[in-house]
Amino acid sequence: MQDLDTGAEPQTAGSAEKDLEPRGLHEECGVFGVWAPGRDAARMTYFALRALQHRGQESAGIAVGDGRTVLVRKDLGLVTQVFSDADLSAMPGHVACGHCRYGTAGARGWEAAQPHLSTINDVIIALAHNGTLVNFDALRRELIEMGIPFRSNTDSEVAAKLIGYFTQRAGRLRTGIAHTMRMLEGGYAMVLVRDNALYAFRDPHGIRPLVLGRLGEDGWVVASETCALDITGATFVREIEPGEIVRVSDDGLRSERGCAPGRRAACVFEHVYFSRPDSVQDGESFYLMRHNMGRRLARETPVDADLVISVPDSGTPAAEGFAQELGIPFGTGLIKNRYVARTFIQPTQELRQMGVRLKLNALPDVVRGKRLVMVDDSIVRGTTSRQIVRMLKAAGATEVHVRSASPMVKWPCFYGIDTGSQDQLIAARMSLEEIRAHIEADSVGFLSTEGLLACVPSGAGCGYCKACFTGEYPVEIPRSFWEDRFLPGFEPRNLESASATSQMPLEDAQDFLDNGPEGDSPLLTR
Repeated sequence: MQDLDTGAEPQTAGSAEKDLEPRGLHEECGVFGVWAPGRDAARMTYFALRALQHRGQESAGIAVGDGRTVLVRKDLGLVTQVFSDADLSAMPGHVACGHCRYGTAGARGWEAAQPHLSTINDVIIALAHNGTLVNFDALRRELIEMGIPFRSNTDSEVAAKLIGYFTQRAGRLRTGIAHTMRMLEGGYAMVLVRDNALYAFRDPHGIRPLVLGRLGEDGWVVASETCALDITGATFVREIEPGEIVRVSDDGLRSERGCAPGRRAACVFEHVYFSRPDSVQDGESFYLMRHNMGRRLARETPVDADLVISVPDSGTPAAEGFAQELGIPFGTGLIKNRYVARTFIQPTQELRQMGVRLKLNALPDVVRGKRLVMVDDSIVRGTTSRQIVRMLKAAGATEVHVRSASPMVKWPCFYGIDTGSQDQLIAARMSLEEIRAHIEADSVGFLSTEGLLACVPSGAGCGYCKACFTGEYPVEIPRSFWEDRFLPGFEPRNLESASATSQMPLEDAQDFLDNGPEGDSPLLTR
């Protein structure tokens, strides 16, 4: 093979599956990659994953290349639960990728933890993936029919096996990645390492985020958010472009186009909730964007009240903006227990029925006798909002007015958020007044979609996926993927059709991608 060196057998470490039942709204995961000659890549990846822990708490993993082989350790649990100092010391190497996961596509368990390890002839690769591939079921079936084995039911393993399939035929890993990108439909940001190189690539619509940073004179970093660059001392350079492949090796950084970019459609929920407030896009922090969302929300849905409080921590920037805009005091009415995100000790049924009290508790001295505005980042299912309203009124609040700093979430997401069924979404099932009555609030209000878009970057190259608010999906959703996930009367509106190659059998796609007309195949430098 032209671009692949010999590697040794992979090594993995893990343990039996533990019960990690998800709560609340989750994005699929966070990814990180680093090329750092002369530095401790595993330890840098560990701290970067600590910074990205909010993106997934089900499992964590790190893969390290040392020039000869790739070593992977992954397990269920938080980053601090998976890795010890001894683990990191046993993973020397100058190139690494890491992953923290909340699963939305495929099975849960150790085999679904990432990075996903695979081999291409005698070369080991490890793949970390953020997003969801809407056509992975069909691709997986076809690969199985070809005799290619699978160890999990995840879309990430499908991507890894597809890269292997095309690379074996093309003789070059970058060509295998580019051909795979032409077959995949959905939202994805992927980081891949082999023994002596780092690769990063992103879907043609840029749905899932991926940024590039510089680390000293010869180091490079890629990550889901800029907060992971900050903790490693890297300097933000730019976003990985939609459809782009970046390769870092001893030859330096090289960029090429894996597939043609499509209509830009970055997930707008990154701005509402997922990204850390101190992460930055287009020079503006997500904290400032959310503060402005709160101000806009106050103008759109004002209320006469004594005190504005937030649902901590994600609702705090918007609550501060809401209070500032209306000149109402902002206070702390809810205390969050920050040590219950993931636990291997499950609560009793009696404690489980307390629900939100495991995470939040009201401050009676603050809320008693007050007309409150409770600002949250979003209202998706409504269950938590109702529990908090009851808690605040039990603590003595005379009125509780609920405000959401995002528009009404009416449509399921198929690109990496765990709202895959519309019957879970309160705004799809109820009117505004029905929602108010259901959560037992004195009033309820949502930011408009237009108001949200006025608070996020809008310069050249900006464009957003708003499917969860509007039902307009940037990437075609196959009927087999969404059937039975919509309520009666709802059907997705696809803004673009699936690519021709993604609908071809693999052998036909291989011939087309290798021999297609000039301009149809990816722009690759050979």
